[in-house]
Amino acid sequence: MSSDPLANKAQAWSALFSEPMSELVKRYTASVGFDQRLWRADIEGSLAHAEMLAAQGIIGEQDLADIRRGMAQIGQEIESGRFEWKLELEDVHLNIEARLTALVGDAGKRLHTGRSRNDQVATDVRLWLRGEIDRLQPLLADMQRALLDVAEPHAETVMPGFTHLQVAQPVSFAHHLLAYVEMFARDAERLADVRKRVNRLPLGAAALAGTSYALDRARVARTLGFEGLCENSLDAVSDRDFALEFSAFASICMVHVSRLAEEIVLWKSQNFDFIDLADRYCTGSSIMPQKRNPDVAELARGKTGRVVGHLMALLTLMKGQPLAYNKDNQEDKEPLFDAVDTLSDTLRIMAEMVGGITVKADAMERAARRGYATATDLADYLVKKGLPFRDAHEAVAHAVKLALARGVDLAELPLAELKAAHPLIGDDAPQVLTLHGSMKARTVVGGTAPEQVRARIAAHRARLAASAAA
Repeated sequence: MSSDPLANKAQAWSALFSEPMSELVKRYTASVGFDQRLWRADIEGSLAHAEMLAAQGIIGEQDLADIRRGMAQIGQEIESGRFEWKLELEDVHLNIEARLTALVGDAGKRLHTGRSRNDQVATDVRLWLRGEIDRLQPLLADMQRALLDVAEPHAETVMPGFTHLQVAQPVSFAHHLLAYVEMFARDAERLADVRKRVNRLPLGAAALAGTSYALDRARVARTLGFEGLCENSLDAVSDRDFALEFSAFASICMVHVSRLAEEIVLWKSQNFDFIDLADRYCTGSSIMPQKRNPDVAELARGKTGRVVGHLMALLTLMKGQPLAYNKDNQEDKEPLFDAVDTLSDTLRIMAEMVGGITVKADAMERAARRGYATATDLADYLVKKGLPFRDAHEAVAHAVKLALARGVDLAELPLAELKAAHPLIGDDAPQVLTLHGSMKARTVVGGTAPEQVRARIAAHRARLAASAAA
């Protein structure tokens, strides 16, 4: 039997157990293979707890000094790869505690005074996730900047705007990209809001009912940078709303990524041919030598399902649990960890790929001409001359039908034939049928007119600069 005081699972719990845990159960219940990534948070939380215990006179100053010394060594061992993670110790918390006790003796055993692994793990996950949120915010900003960099030279580049994937009205390519900037900006707002609810301290709730020790929870919260306390001990140890909320944010953000990725796949295809991608973001075919496949965009689109699946897994995990802590909650970590990893990697590579886009403006404009994209402009022209919109709509439909029969765009119809669609169509009608004229006419706030687009680009850049400086 191991000499490690925590190596035997029966001893780790109490003398109550008369036989050791089976090897199968050890493997089935162990989480150290994936939760060891929480080690920094675990040490940070333990040190804050120890400092509070000493300040409250619950442990001595020498114990605190020993705990600090032992934790410093453990941190060095983990960083250097010399730390021995033991399956029989089940998780990151018991592994670190066992090593601490081996290094500093009774001081290591006293560290767990006034806490449980239930409030300890809840604290560790929140600390870890808070750090990941702080690393994700700059990636969201980088994604927005990459889109702005591509958009800025193309405020007057015409492309077809689509509804139902049918040509609808002309918009500028910059305006189209700014739609994604808006999406990712909202994602950043959501993430900042999630952080507020992540940043609450569970430590001090102990197993489920609080503790009889005179803990100063507010001191621990200040030390660890938490903005508040979890105010109910039952909720504190069992709450995983913060993980659900983060996963919901991550799913929404990945849906935005996926929509952009899908458009990049379409734009890159020969049928659209709107853009080209740098070779480093494409792959070839094992059999067709002419292929340059947009695999990065396709994978980003595919990985969205993975992140959304993690949200479903976490919701299902929590839906039937009674209060308070249940072992089910060990299953919260792998979905949460992978959601963070997948989103981080995807944002990073998508921002780089967007930065390598080459725009084919002529192809975009040709596509806009194919779909009678200025038909609504002709209807608006008639409305401004006093015709009710529904009547104008009908008149322009007849003009489009005539253009279809001729195989030409509305702007290419002879003026006499265009006038035949309605008596109010005058000699000035062709001026409203140009793609650039249509685009420039939409000067309403949020519209596709170049002046509005440039104003939004400037506003986004100012917002991102202010956020980075804050």
